[in-house]
Amino acid sequence: MRGDKMEEHQEHSLGGRVFQRIREDILKGKYKQNDELKEATLGKELGVSRTPVREALRQLELEGLVSIVPNRGAYVNGISKKDIWDIYYMRSTLEGLCARWAVENITEEQIDRLEETILLSEFQMKKGNAFNTEQVTGLDGRFHTILYEASGSRMLARVLSDFHEYVQSARKDSIVSEERARKSIREHKQILQAIKERDADQAEQLADEHILHVIQNLKRQGY
Repeated sequence: MRGDKMEEHQEHSLGGRVFQRIREDILKGKYKQNDELKEATLGKELGVSRTPVREALRQLELEGLVSIVPNRGAYVNGISKKDIWDIYYMRSTLEGLCARWAVENITEEQIDRLEETILLSEFQMKKGNAFNTEQVTGLDGRFHTILYEASGSRMLARVLSDFHEYVQSARKDSIVSEERARKSIREHKQILQAIKERDADQAEQLADEHILHVIQNLKRQGY
C-alpha cells in the first residue's frame, strides 16, 4: 500500500474508532442532553487530533445523536423517551422477523452459543436477589446479538443491533426485578426451542411477544 493510501486508511480507521467511542459514551449516558462536545477536550481525552473528532461528530449528527450549531459547537441530542418507545415498538415486529429467518439460517455453532448464553444467565439467577444486573443485562444483549447474526441478514442485524444499543438505559430498567429477569430467560429458551424445531411461525410469535413483555414491564414501572 502506497504511503498516502496507508495514511488515508489509518485516518479513516482512527476516525471510526473515535466515532464508536463517543457514540457509546452518549448511549451509555456519560454525556447528557444538551451537553457540549468540545473537539479539543475530546481529542485530549482520546489521545487524538481534532480532525478525527470533527469527523466523528459529523457522523453522529447524521445519526441524530448530535446537533452541530454553526459558530457555536456540537451538542448532544441523545435518545429521548419517545425514541425509546418508538424503537421498542419497531423491535416488536423486527425481532419476530429475525427469529423467523433464523429458523432457515442458524448454524449449530450459533445454537451452541445461544444455549451457553442461557446457561450463564440461569447461573446468574441462582444467586437470587444478589444477581448482578449488569451481567444479566449483558447476557441478554449477547442472546439477541447472536440471534441477529443467525438471521442471515446483514441489514436486519445492523438495524436491530443499533436499536439494541440505543435503548441501553431502558434495557437495564426492564430487568431490574428478579421476576422479570427469570421470565426473560424462559422466553429466550422458548424462542430457541422453536428455532431448533424449525417452527418459523412459533419462533416469530414468541420473539414478538418477548419484546411486548419488555414494553409492558417498562410501562408498569412508569418509564
